[in-house]
Amino acid sequence: MPGMDRRSFIASAAKAVGALTVPGRVFAQPSGLDARSTQILEIARREVARAGDVLWRRDIAGIADFGVHSALPRFHLANLENGTVQSYRVAHGSGSDPEHDGWLKWFSNVPGSNATSRGAYVSWEWYTGRYGTSVRLGGLDPDNSNALERLIVMHAADYARPEHVERWGRLGRSNGCFAFAPDDFLFVLANLSGGRLLFADRLGLG
Repeated sequence: MPGMDRRSFIASAAKAVGALTVPGRVFAQPSGLDARSTQILEIARREVARAGDVLWRRDIAGIADFGVHSALPRFHLANLENGTVQSYRVAHGSGSDPEHDGWLKWFSNVPGSNATSRGAYVSWEWYTGRYGTSVRLGGLDPDNSNALERLIVMHAADYARPEHVERWGRLGRSNGCFAFAPDDFLFVLANLSGGRLLFADRLGLG
């Protein structure tokens, strides 16, 4: 994503929003929801209600299930208005996985730990950083209260591409941020930025 100007990026994100209506994107549909999707939507509703008025938008929530291996889609966009779930891969922090085997071992809120923090976050504004367009996150719980100080954000990264999984059997690791493949990040950014909820924990939903 480096080198993409803001106008081009916004255009790409807009296309990503439009693509959500195109058949062929993998959704869990409201009729006949599978058990995992039902659980994801229930968790999203619970956490949005718990966050309360701190959220600017309550239509979509992101649920990161770090009880699942990094090679699998474990970040879920839960649309609470139409009852659908869409899933992507997301990287965890190197401090949470020192063996680099793709499994998150523990969470940490300590600055300098390079670990993932559990808890609820609110998505804030876009900015351009080391990984191009990124989204700042505010921690809403004691377990992630240092998110702003630790520069915990959502961003795109090459080590989260499918090709990395095909070669190594797992994603690369972040410094505690929520890192996505560049194409997936466009969808996450378009649907989760602007005061929406992100919730992370070891849920083990599969």
